[in-house]
Amino acid sequence: IICSVNSRKWMQARFSYLHMKYLFFSWLAVFVGSWIVYVRYSSYTELCRGHDCKNSICDKYRKGVIDGTACSSLCEKETLYLEKCFTAKPNNQVYSGNWGDLQGVIKCQMEEAPHYDLGGEMEPRKEAAPVAFNKPTKGTSVEKFREMIISHLKAKVGDQANLADLATQVLSFTDSNKDGHISLPEARSTWALLQLNEFLLALVLQERDHTPKLLGFCGDLYMMEKVPYSPLYGISLPWIVELWIPAGLRRSMEQWFTPSWPHKAKISIGLLELVEDIFHGTYGSFLMCDVRTTTFGYNERYDFKVVDARYIIPEATFQERFRQQRCNVDEDCLYGTDCLTSCDLTKHRCTPEVTRPNLAKVCDTLKNYIVRGAPSDLSDELEKQLYACMALKGSAEQMEIEHSLILNNLKTLLWKKISHTKDS
Repeated sequence: IICSVNSRKWMQARFSYLHMKYLFFSWLAVFVGSWIVYVRYSSYTELCRGHDCKNSICDKYRKGVIDGTACSSLCEKETLYLEKCFTAKPNNQVYSGNWGDLQGVIKCQMEEAPHYDLGGEMEPRKEAAPVAFNKPTKGTSVEKFREMIISHLKAKVGDQANLADLATQVLSFTDSNKDGHISLPEARSTWALLQLNEFLLALVLQERDHTPKLLGFCGDLYMMEKVPYSPLYGISLPWIVELWIPAGLRRSMEQWFTPSWPHKAKISIGLLELVEDIFHGTYGSFLMCDVRTTTFGYNERYDFKVVDARYIIPEATFQERFRQQRCNVDEDCLYGTDCLTSCDLTKHRCTPEVTRPNLAKVCDTLKNYIVRGAPSDLSDELEKQLYACMALKGSAEQMEIEHSLILNNLKTLLWKKISHTKDS
């Protein structure tokens, strides 16, 4: 009897212990889950400020400060509207959008949300100044505006021979309603857009198919053609799923969701052609400072497209900026994720020349993309060419000749394999 009573008490104590343990872990799970949801929601509300951006742009439009092809649809007819938020930085709002039958990506520049220092006075600190839309000034003639454009382009891309032609294209673009006259609000919108790397690149490469087409603009808000498939390879998963997937499995999964090898070869040729176009191109050289797979994509015909061109910048602009950049180590001389120069410790200034050219960085990205699944009779030679490409250095003598040779060899190697197929 005594044993039975003790056994019952032990069971009751154990049940109570398990019950408390279950309650504790249930409470912990609810607490952690609620905290994660709160952090994600707070991040979303701080990042995604499309409504504020639209209100700011439309307020300036109604006051006659700015004008553009998309202003009426955005602010009056409301046939252009923002949908899903893809914003990564508060001062660069990115949304999917619809404009009648057109689908695209809407980008809007704005000042970052106020930050408060709880240890000091409760005053907001602006991280980025808003665009003032105060240039050109009232009374500026079209010829004077043209001179402003040429001077700005020269500062951006260097003293190129055909800047006058590019300025003419800019003026044609500025006349948004095609009435043969350029109004002050139209000129102010174009001037704001000219400050953006992505707009400048779209302008320079408008005759090529590598950058999405500009569909419309209002102030420095603009809508680009949608790139249906992005990133270049891999899959975008919900953040809650990402938390539980090991890095090794994640890398394997990225290879599951890629097109067939001939289609990958066509996309890769497009990326190599982009490198060719911006290396000593018509309007100087541009540097690719973010070559992650998320920066690129492709369409239904497997034509390569740039998804985010904010970090493809004119080499002249980059070099001018980095000559003034103070540094203590090489890591202080990094722009974006991939444009690194060295630190001159005698002057504590960054050197202006990047350590790796565009082609070497692109080959690094393509290595895990194009070698996997390659035909057996091509695989070894392709890998050899890619490793030679990845070894290119920005400061090597005769780098330009070597750059062109490797680029042409890679394009020829891939093209020969798919030129006779329907995939070409």
